[in-house]
Amino acid sequence: MSKVTKEEVRHVAHLARLQMDEKEIEKYEKHLADILTYVDRLNELNTENVKPTTHVLDLQNVLRSDQEEQSFTQETALENAPAHKEGKIVVPSVMKK
Repeated sequence: MSKVTKEEVRHVAHLARLQMDEKEIEKYEKHLADILTYVDRLNELNTENVKPTTHVLDLQNVLRSDQEEQSFTQETALENAPAHKEGKIVVPSVMKK
């Protein structure tokens, strides 16, 4: 079991710029000791045949590769535009003069 001292709690609180009274120091002394005990228990697990993972779910990239493909022609895009002028789509003005 890992032991955390009150002095270590004071040091961590100082580094985190936290002000703690004696009651809080005792409280966090126990909390930190419990956390370290749990970590010690995790270290007892046999993970020899467990593959390292970066995510708990088996995710795969579903995006296609980035390849150049034929797209709309300018004429096709202009056919679907509500208004066009000189080969460009006309949109309502968003800025006032």
